[in-house]
Amino acid sequence: MEILTNDDIRQLITMREAIGIVRETLSRFSNKEAIMPQRASIHIKEGKGTTLFMPAYLPHSGGLGVKIVGIFPDNKTLGLPTISGIILLNNSQTGEVLSIMEAGYITALRTGAASGVATDLLANQGATKAALFGAGVQARSQLKAIMEVRNIEKVFIYDVDRSRAEMLAQEMEELKGRSCVFIPVDAPEKAVSEADIIITATTSKTPVFDGRHLKEGTHINAIGSFKPQHREIDDETIKRAKIFVDSYADCLEEAGDLIIPINKGLITKEEIYAELGEVLLGKKRGRENSTQITLFKSVGLAALDIAVAQRVYSNWKESQ
Repeated sequence: MEILTNDDIRQLITMREAIGIVRETLSRFSNKEAIMPQRASIHIKEGKGTTLFMPAYLPHSGGLGVKIVGIFPDNKTLGLPTISGIILLNNSQTGEVLSIMEAGYITALRTGAASGVATDLLANQGATKAALFGAGVQARSQLKAIMEVRNIEKVFIYDVDRSRAEMLAQEMEELKGRSCVFIPVDAPEKAVSEADIIITATTSKTPVFDGRHLKEGTHINAIGSFKPQHREIDDETIKRAKIFVDSYADCLEEAGDLIIPINKGLITKEEIYAELGEVLLGKKRGRENSTQITLFKSVGLAALDIAVAQRVYSNWKESQ
């Protein structure tokens, strides 16, 4: 049994590789080729956080395992990651544990990769400006993913803690490797009004920007909120957007961004247009014109965690 840390995993897989894995897994998920029971969650009042138990089995590859992950927003005040946990990867023939992996980096990587796939499918080809809400660990992988699939020249970064936005901007400037500027902003509308692509990667319980400021043709990746009573996206954006999800069932169970406006009668669940995998399979259309606003809402799939973990383990074996 091999134990792999976040630092180990960073050396074993690239964002480009993860995007390819996630693209295939989303297709197989929407084609009913993955076994993924509804994840269980426990809310910890004392720690003001949530722990999730997320199993999955991928018959096509033999990927089998479970992720146990905690999301504790107040950790940032302690200098600790908001998201942490482990992935147990099993041998699907014998049940033995092949590897125990730290889950923080894989979670960020597969979430970023899903947004990379969504951006590649749904954003306008000429998209060059992005707006990022939230400057945590997820933010970094989100930026790296969209920069893999579009020629991003300018990124506006907004965080309720201005210093975090400034730190992320400086970090990304040092890592970018090509011409792109990162600009911390003091108000959400400054980020939204110019953006071709918007990413929301926050722990906010309420909408983080006003949909009236969206310009035509914007694509949005909403990945932060995962509880029925929480939302990052406002009613105006939901009404204006063509909506795509990672999973119908999981988003209708957990995504307050969609559940709240459905309960208010602003949209119906039938107006959630497609799973991303259905677009990849050619069963549904993606963006239909350059002025359409598109929204990808993700609550995270265990199938993606296990698919990425399986590749990490395979790459580790090859490196020995």
